[in-house]
Amino acid sequence: MLAPYKGRVYDPACGSGGMFVQSEKFVVEHGGRIGDLSIYGQESNATTRRLAIMNLAIRGIEADFGPEQADTFRRDLHKDLKAQFVIANPPFNDSDWHRVDDDVRWQYGVPPKGNANFAWVQHFIHHLAPDGFAGFVLANGSMSSNQSGEGDIRKAIIEADLVDCMVALPGQLFYSTQIPVCLWFLTKSKSARTVGHPDDDVPDFLRDRRRETLFIDARKMGTLIDRVHRELTEEDIEKIAETYHAWRSDDLAWRGAADAAGYTLPAEPGSGYQDTPGFCKSATTAEIATHGYVLTPGRYVGAEEIEDDGEPFEEKMSRLVAELNGQFAESEKLEQAIKANLRGLGYGG
Repeated sequence: MLAPYKGRVYDPACGSGGMFVQSEKFVVEHGGRIGDLSIYGQESNATTRRLAIMNLAIRGIEADFGPEQADTFRRDLHKDLKAQFVIANPPFNDSDWHRVDDDVRWQYGVPPKGNANFAWVQHFIHHLAPDGFAGFVLANGSMSSNQSGEGDIRKAIIEADLVDCMVALPGQLFYSTQIPVCLWFLTKSKSARTVGHPDDDVPDFLRDRRRETLFIDARKMGTLIDRVHRELTEEDIEKIAETYHAWRSDDLAWRGAADAAGYTLPAEPGSGYQDTPGFCKSATTAEIATHGYVLTPGRYVGAEEIEDDGEPFEEKMSRLVAELNGQFAESEKLEQAIKANLRGLGYGG
């Protein structure tokens, strides 16, 4: 969804470096060069940090993890960094974290000591370049919680027009936690601009999205791979990403640039964005305010449209009532059979 082709990529809770590996993989698969990305990370666990360094080294990826392991909130190792891409999966609902009340990062409100979710959010914003995008995973509670001032911080971030897209994910995606999660996508600039690709002849043209936020409800997506784990298919991921890209892009400008560069495109416009009941909705900041600045996609996308099967209502009701009466009769037979069996065992009345 972020499409990190070129620039500085930052993860302040990088673990063993998985986000960096996926970013470099994306660049290579889309015709870019590994050297176009500059990697910056931080990890508080010394052993995990060594794993991250090794993980990237064996793939030939250079990265700056700072001089040593350090807690991001106690000691920010990249204080002056402004990244084009912040990509992270920080610890959810962390109550054991260090807070300094006058920290420069708390631009939108002092986060509560009992939960670091909005400390992470504000840390990401603090390190985001003016033209950058942040994408990160958080617990679902971050979208709606009003405890300990979290609602006020979320409101301030929304009113600052930083929230680009919210995605609600299905449960059972992670092996390490059963907590339902969501994806946040932030940017400091929703104004119309271009985002270059490795082939800069045809850049992406981002339309003016000021005071707009896209909501995607993907909770029904994914496939169960066993009783307790679910995976998003490639088709699921592509649908979510393409919906976001279509919503934020200026299709006409992109097609004009492609034509000027000599590229032949289909005569009909591509899959331009449209609200889809039950799946996605583009909402204004004013609409979000009427919902108390709650960012849960289900509040905005509405219910999925039910396809009309063409059966007249009166006929359908007669059929359903007949089926229900038949089920009642069958239930009564089963009840009598069970009672007879219990009496045969000496437990009947």
